[in-house]
Amino acid sequence: MVTIFNTKEEIANNAVDIFVSAAQNAIQDHGRFVVALTGGSSPVALYKLLATPEYQAKVDWSKVFVFWGDERWVALDHDLSNAKMSAESFLNHVPIPKGNIYPMYKDGTTPEEYAVEYEQHIKSVAGEDGKFDLILLGMGDDGHTASLFPGEAVLKEEDKWVAAYYLAPQNMYRITLTAPLINKAKQIVVITFGENKAHALHEVLHGEYNPEKYPTQLLKPVDGKLLFLTDEAASNTKQ
Repeated sequence: MVTIFNTKEEIANNAVDIFVSAAQNAIQDHGRFVVALTGGSSPVALYKLLATPEYQAKVDWSKVFVFWGDERWVALDHDLSNAKMSAESFLNHVPIPKGNIYPMYKDGTTPEEYAVEYEQHIKSVAGEDGKFDLILLGMGDDGHTASLFPGEAVLKEEDKWVAAYYLAPQNMYRITLTAPLINKAKQIVVITFGENKAHALHEVLHGEYNPEKYPTQLLKPVDGKLLFLTDEAASNTKQ
C-alpha cells in the first residue's frame, strides 16, 4: 500500500500516528512493543514528534523495546551513527529504560560477532519467531533499504536474521537486519520522499522484479502489512 502526501510534515504526522497506534495495540495485546528504527534524514521529523509531550504521553515507554534496521559500524557517538541520531532527536527525550534499547554497535567486538549476538537479543525480546511489531525503514535513491544494497551477497541471505559485511563502495562495515527477518514483522513502514527517489520508487513498485538491482523489492511480509509513506515528488513516475 502506498500513501502519497503533499509535504514531509504530513508524512511525519501520519507516521507518528502509526507508531503510537502500533505501540498501544502491541502493549495491550502482548505486553510490549518491539520496534526497529531507521536512520537517515527521512524519519527525523517523526522522531521529533515522538519526543514532544503530546506524543510522549500516549505511549507506555517502559514497555517499548528499540532495535535498529541497520547501522554503520561506527562508535555510538560518531556523527554517522544511526543510534546517535535517534538518541538526539528522540530517545534521549522519552522515559524509556536504557536496558530496553539495543544499538547495533558494541565496543570490543567485530561486526560479524555482534551480528550473532544481536540476533540473540532479538530472540530474547521478540521471541523465537523474531516477529517485530513495527519496522521503520527508508529507501535510498538506488533502491536500497536498511543495509541491503544492490548487488551485495546479503540480498541472498536466507538463514541469518542479522548480517554484517564490508560495503566496499563506502569503505566501511555495515550491520543489518536481513529480508527474512524484516518480512516476519507485523507492520513494515517505508518512509521515502523527494524527487531523487522517484525513479527507484517507481521501479520498486511497478518495475520488473529484480531485487539484485532494487533491494526494496525484497520487502514481502509473510503475514503483516507493508506501507510506503511518500510525497508527490517521489511518486512522480515521469522522473
